[in-house]
Amino acid sequence: MFSSTEVLTLGIEKGDAKVHLPLLTKLILGWFGGALIALGFLADVRVIAAFPPALASLGAIVGAGVFPIGLIVILLMGGELVTGNMLVVSLAAYARRVKWSAWGMNLVVITVMNLLGAVSVAFFFGHVVGLTHVAPARSVVIALAQAKLAAPFWPSLISGVGCNWLVGIAVWLALAAKDGAGKILGIWFPIMIFVATGFQHSIANAFLIPAAIFEGGATWGQLVMNLVPVYLGNLLGGAGVVAGLYYLSFAPSRS
Repeated sequence: MFSSTEVLTLGIEKGDAKVHLPLLTKLILGWFGGALIALGFLADVRVIAAFPPALASLGAIVGAGVFPIGLIVILLMGGELVTGNMLVVSLAAYARRVKWSAWGMNLVVITVMNLLGAVSVAFFFGHVVGLTHVAPARSVVIALAQAKLAAPFWPSLISGVGCNWLVGIAVWLALAAKDGAGKILGIWFPIMIFVATGFQHSIANAFLIPAAIFEGGATWGQLVMNLVPVYLGNLLGGAGVVAGLYYLSFAPSRS
């Protein structure tokens, strides 16, 4: 594995490269990023729904184990995910490789496309195909969404911090690993933990809550009220806790 000092350099370079991607590439890969996270969550829902109520806890653990496929594909095959960019693009901004205005524009573009990708999967694969439209998957989607929506503003924000702390760790470990197997393992366990603990991820919620909306179990207004604190928490976790503190820790040793 690369050392943390080397990972910091790799992260800065990665963030710089992401900012300077052509707009069309950002739009396409941003849509893919949201869609892939949504597909991971769709698999999670289907796994949970396959377990009887008496084994619901086991189903939640197994479902959490399949969710990481989305981020694995994004980081190994190519995709833009705003919660990952909150780490690497922030590193590039801290290092003054990109302007903060470019940092903000990158997050806005990728966020919009991630949201569109996640909602597309919720509608076409979940509702139209029927993967979240029929029982018991429909009940699972609505129950999971309502649990997210029931959290007040500050708990949702703090949960978002915890989520993107773990996502940031996963991206950091993927950068640190020198081969594909190491990258997969580095991504898998932090992401599985955030799902198993119930931490809130804005783009994952942009699949789950619209899926519940399409099945009559939530509203678009509730989605907005959830995404605001969760997104802010994700930003603090990725750009602050991981990128900010690790940059402070390892940047002085860079010559």
